[in-house]
Amino acid sequence: MDLDLRKLRYFTAVAEHGQFGRAAQELFITQPVLSRQIRAFEQELGCELFTRTTRSVELTAAGRKLYEEARRITAVVDSVLDRVREAARGEQRLVVAFSPGLHVSHAIRAFSADRPDVAIDVLPLRWWEQDAPLRDGRAHVGYLRHPFDTTGLRTVPIGRETKVACLPVTHPLADRPSLTTADLDGEPVLDAARARRTSSLDEKFELVASGQGIALVPLSITRSYSRPDLRYLPVTDSRPVETCLAVPEGECADPVRQFLATATTALRSPAPGPGRAPGPAR
Repeated sequence: MDLDLRKLRYFTAVAEHGQFGRAAQELFITQPVLSRQIRAFEQELGCELFTRTTRSVELTAAGRKLYEEARRITAVVDSVLDRVREAARGEQRLVVAFSPGLHVSHAIRAFSADRPDVAIDVLPLRWWEQDAPLRDGRAHVGYLRHPFDTTGLRTVPIGRETKVACLPVTHPLADRPSLTTADLDGEPVLDAARARRTSSLDEKFELVASGQGIALVPLSITRSYSRPDLRYLPVTDSRPVETCLAVPEGECADPVRQFLATATTALRSPAPGPGRAPGPAR
């Protein structure tokens, strides 16, 4: 079957609102029309996407999977359409993705000083997401942390940063000055495999604060997520996290090549100015 993007957008709206009425208002169609479109979509897929009640709808297992993929698909389509329109207008635009806690503004300022004709957009990545936007076309360049799948990507090393353990202040280990990996044996660790992949960093830290587990995070993230109910402790024998710039192999557009060269130099040096955030540890 061919994927109907209109029905996919209808499905996404219902999933996000949890009811047909509000979704129909957002889509500027009537509720009966929306309901028929979703039913037709379910018949085409051969499975139910929603469990319906008189007051709300909930995603089925199939619906949750489709919703996870639908957001990526619609983002890719929107990105492609934007690029087509920009090309028609003779515009140049560069999208730079960056992992949580990493700051790319210094590199963007340096690039824009030389290339004011190129518009820059930034794409903050979710805590579990790394290389996907480079593969699906949402971003041209990524400022990322290893590990991730580097197949088909060109990477340029930038630096290193240490990992810290994020614990609730009530945790028995929270009063120690530092930890080792042996201290954390048996502790439930919230990572991409065990936590909800769709959760944000705020949700992840909320789970830690509520005693649902601990998290091992790069030091730079803690500077943006300081809160009194969490403790961040260095893990003295943990391996440092490597940071890098990444672009798709074969990417030869002039703005991308120039940004990569400029950003490599800029990000390997501390950002100028008083009160700056420390750069990645080498």
